[in-house]
Amino acid sequence: PAVPGAAMRLAALLAALRPVLPLVLGLSLGCSLSLLRASWSQGGGEEQCPGAAGPPGARGGGARPEAADGRPVPGHEDFRPRIVPYYRDPNKPYKKVLRTRYIQTELGFHERLFVAVLTSKATLNTLAVAVNKTVAHHFPRLLYFTGLRSAKVPHGMVLVAHGDERPIWLMYETMHYIHQHFGSDYDWFYIMQDDTYAQAEQVKALVTHLSINQDAYLGRAEEFIGGDEQARYCHGGFGYLISRSLLLKLHPHLDSCRNEILSVRPDEWLGRCIIDFLGIACVSQLQGQHYHTYELAKNTEPEKEEEQEFQAALAVHPVSDMTMMYRLHKHFSRIQLDRAYQEIQDLQMQIRNLTSLTPAGEGGLTWPVGINAPFLPKSRFEVISWDYFTEQHLFSCPDGSPKCELSGASKADVSEIIESALEQLNSRYQPLLRFSKRQLLNGYRRFDPTRGMEYTLDLLLEAVTQKGHSHVLAKRVSLVRPLSKVEIIPMPYVTEATRVQLVLPLTVQDLDFVANFLDMFAMNTLDTHDNALLTLLFIYHPYDAQRVGQVDVFAGVKAMVGELEKRYAEVKIPWISVKTEVPSQVKLMDIVSKKHPVDTLFFLASVWTEINMEFLNRCRMNTISNWQVFFPVHFQEFNPALVYRGEQTASSSTDFLRDGHFDRHSFAEACFYNSDYMTARTKLAADILDRDEVLESMEVFDVFLHYSGLHLFRAVEPGLVQKYAIRSCNPRLSEELYHRCVLSNLEGLASRSHLAMALFEQEQANST
Repeated sequence: PAVPGAAMRLAALLAALRPVLPLVLGLSLGCSLSLLRASWSQGGGEEQCPGAAGPPGARGGGARPEAADGRPVPGHEDFRPRIVPYYRDPNKPYKKVLRTRYIQTELGFHERLFVAVLTSKATLNTLAVAVNKTVAHHFPRLLYFTGLRSAKVPHGMVLVAHGDERPIWLMYETMHYIHQHFGSDYDWFYIMQDDTYAQAEQVKALVTHLSINQDAYLGRAEEFIGGDEQARYCHGGFGYLISRSLLLKLHPHLDSCRNEILSVRPDEWLGRCIIDFLGIACVSQLQGQHYHTYELAKNTEPEKEEEQEFQAALAVHPVSDMTMMYRLHKHFSRIQLDRAYQEIQDLQMQIRNLTSLTPAGEGGLTWPVGINAPFLPKSRFEVISWDYFTEQHLFSCPDGSPKCELSGASKADVSEIIESALEQLNSRYQPLLRFSKRQLLNGYRRFDPTRGMEYTLDLLLEAVTQKGHSHVLAKRVSLVRPLSKVEIIPMPYVTEATRVQLVLPLTVQDLDFVANFLDMFAMNTLDTHDNALLTLLFIYHPYDAQRVGQVDVFAGVKAMVGELEKRYAEVKIPWISVKTEVPSQVKLMDIVSKKHPVDTLFFLASVWTEINMEFLNRCRMNTISNWQVFFPVHFQEFNPALVYRGEQTASSSTDFLRDGHFDRHSFAEACFYNSDYMTARTKLAADILDRDEVLESMEVFDVFLHYSGLHLFRAVEPGLVQKYAIRSCNPRLSEELYHRCVLSNLEGLASRSHLAMALFEQEQANST
């Protein structure tokens, strides 16, 4: 009887262990295999155990051989990393580590290509100008070198004049100048003459495929007259590339080459110098890349040249005149454009073929093929609206008016789009049909940030058949101007260490807000030792100016300034008194400008501004001398009586930009350098002559907008928050300035929803 019970218990135990049996078997098998592998790896008869006798430095476990001092044995490059502990000698004084301006400098990065163009007195205003107009904008950096003294530089060109027109001396000085000023900044140096046409994009593509770690002298290799057949120099007429490493090695020998090598041609002289002192000859092929050239014959027609050698040429020489330079540029630009269109078609075909294999299938194919799909809004607030236009008018104007004349860039844009639509229609339907435009019925456009500018056109067309029959029809077409390659605009280097000079104009109406301004200035700049100074500008009315001896309306402000100077002994807050009935911003700035150095960075503030370090740093970074001025758009809080209606205001730091708006009508705040203001002000004075009344209708923004070639950076500034206050609008200012001030006060009351709620509550109160 006990046997069946034991069998049942065993069956129950196996049933309980069955889920974990695969895990137990896997662990057992893994341990067994690991033990077998360990026994095999230690079973070699030629290896010694770790404790056995052997040569010094020998280690078990297959480690790499090392010498007695721990260094790797030559021939073994399998280096293992080791941590070098930081140690500073306590006996030596500590020196602060100075970081570089840019991370690429610290990491040793260099720009890719520098181009030098050799020109002369006879060709500076002809061929050199043609080079500058055709290919200069394609190269990242291009300089012109000449032997003229005090040469007049054509517009848009950077010229280096050496003062000696001897060809050898010009080449020597050019190489020396390139090494001295650009030798540590670029990897490749391309030297060409002004009678050479170079395909800029092809030259840039060539250097991207070449290694910078090799001494390279690449161009059209030519034999020396009567010299060694193996020694070759690069013909200067077709341009040549020199690597940075070769330039660094060549520079110490330039003086010796100038004194010892006699030659008539500068390219031969340079080639002989490189060969004699470095042993490197010119090559036409390097690292699998060919430097193709083409020698242009007289009376050549570039449009009719069909030779493969001409089509693939990186450089063409000699170019006889400017017209030929422009014809060559047009021809090669057409070739590159055709190649680009063909590549686009090939890529679109590949996308169509691969789309069928995706989960979405052919339904996921967007139009145009290869362009991002249109933006899909997630709510009604994200819908991108369309702007309606005709050939004469635009119905969405920048100034907010419902209708304005189509002009300038917008008119050129519409004309180009219509022309492109007709071209596409004719290319698709010819020779069966030929279309011509009768009228643009409707036009719509919108900017989609994910893909570009989209257009929808309703065109009234006349279609003509091959037999001459015509028919008028309306057709809707859709076009897209896609976003092209993003270009990073180079900007001058600026720092956050620049001193900011705050200028605060004050009138009698501003006295109630001065105390808060000075408190915020002391807390955010003086207590933090920020590099900022303050100058007050007291604007007296003529009546108050006459009574200043008995009653000074700004006596309280001057007392507060005195208290600040006592609290901060190292701080001085000067003030300037001005008597005027019309406080023109330009006239006031003229007075302040004359009392400060030209390199002063001004921040023109208002009494409602709450100064903070975050904004001052942005003022420093966004203002660049002789390049850019900054006009921030402050955030204006709404009237709390209308927004909260007796409720407690939001005190959360995340809601400080909620109940207000960015006041785009105000141009009171500005950051600019004194030198830039003085330059623009000089041009303004020459324009208005002695008509000072014109200044009453202008602001500092207008001075920079109309009389300077600087960038005007106008952007919202969340760090510049102003409490609600009714601004006093002077009716003696110009109509535009007065209207802008009134509009700023009205829009600063509250939002439309708050105003609607206030009106609703008022109507309810009146009805009861």
